[in-house]
Amino acid sequence: MSTTVRVLQSTEAHILSNVAPDVFDGPVHPEYTAEFFADSRHHLAVALDGEMVVGMASGVRYMHPDKAPELFINEVGVSPDYQGQGLGRRMLDALIAHAKALGCVAAWVLTEEENAVARRLYASVGGMEAECRIFVVPLEES
Repeated sequence: MSTTVRVLQSTEAHILSNVAPDVFDGPVHPEYTAEFFADSRHHLAVALDGEMVVGMASGVRYMHPDKAPELFINEVGVSPDYQGQGLGRRMLDALIAHAKALGCVAAWVLTEEENAVARRLYASVGGMEAECRIFVVPLEES
């Protein structure tokens, strides 16, 4: 069976009830899924092998009072059994095309310097690395 890639609609949250191992960082929570799909700024491209989600790329369309809309690519995940088949690229292509259709003028993502696989993936869709420093402000005590 061939793997299909597409952006899910807000009415398709149920598709995330059948996810292959290690696509997401942890288990999919129904309450978080409902909140994700209730917000029209959230977007999720998936790779499907039949009815099983074997990959995902998520993004958030965001606005600012003085800037055109952009897409923040939150993360990309592919189940280990499906890695190396170009699914990450296909999902990013779908997510970026969707963002363009929504009027986004740019897409950006953050990744660790040592994550060479992710850096190659983002470069493959036209991403250019920028010199910057990331600050993380924890909102919970550890």
